[in-house]
Amino acid sequence: MKRVQISPQMRSLLIAARRVAMENDAEALVLMADLPFDFAAINKYLRRFRLVVASDKPDVQRAAREDEVDLVVLLDEPQTRQSQLSHALLEAIADDLLKSGDRIVALYAVFERDVVDTASLINLAEHLAKLTARDLRRIKTQVPLETLRIVVDLAVEIGREGREGKPVGALFVVGNHRKVLSLSHEQIHDPFKGYPRKECVIRNARVRESIKEIAQLDGAFIISSDGVVHAAGRNLDAPATGLTLSKGLGSRHWAAAAISRGTNAIAVAISQSTGTVRIFQNGTVVLRIEPMDRAMTWHDVETEPPAPTD
Repeated sequence: MKRVQISPQMRSLLIAARRVAMENDAEALVLMADLPFDFAAINKYLRRFRLVVASDKPDVQRAAREDEVDLVVLLDEPQTRQSQLSHALLEAIADDLLKSGDRIVALYAVFERDVVDTASLINLAEHLAKLTARDLRRIKTQVPLETLRIVVDLAVEIGREGREGKPVGALFVVGNHRKVLSLSHEQIHDPFKGYPRKECVIRNARVRESIKEIAQLDGAFIISSDGVVHAAGRNLDAPATGLTLSKGLGSRHWAAAAISRGTNAIAVAISQSTGTVRIFQNGTVVLRIEPMDRAMTWHDVETEPPAPTD
């Protein structure tokens, strides 16, 4: 395969990135690549630092495999460079190429996609512990942002802390609760059955503590858009035919994908083995949150609207 040679500009950037990595005890250098570079040559410039290549381009992926460097395969979809980088880091953690507490140097293109022109020093513990309201707003749903935030926060707490020192997996289905209930059946005796509505609102801290306790049992929580828990311990019956999920995801994630596609609800699944929280919409993962040692924080981000044109 013909390779793109390293330009003098990129060579200077690689040398500078290596120096930054050395001075800050970084674990690896992550290269967001849109061209099939000579990755073996890049490795020589990095010396002892490990190279991780992330790309959605098949020719780049093939080149990385031929040069035997660590590879993160990205989805081929339009995203900002920042969201692509966050996705690449999450995938690298999931593939055990990086750890959530690592510090890395990222190289990527900002001004021209074919020219690597920017280096960033990233502390993954800080980077992955932050979510903005915009992250949830981009999930196009009629479920209010407040309800989604509470459910996601609760899921992250369960994934990070487990219960009584043991890891816990769980599944929440939020929105369109009547249809979700019609596509599910009781798996265990429902702990929420018979309670008045005001006793089942997830804004209530006592209800959230009860959910953490019940999450140790099998079955899904069914929550309406206004944040009321209508059922727990439900087995989901939506068909999973035609779905595609990442290798290694179990029955809980297949059920989450299927119910989100079949009902237009939002499903939030917690992996018992890793604590990772995945948010499903229309049968696919739209947001993934890795467990952190400290609490996740929300950041409200305001942006200026574009100026009117004459």
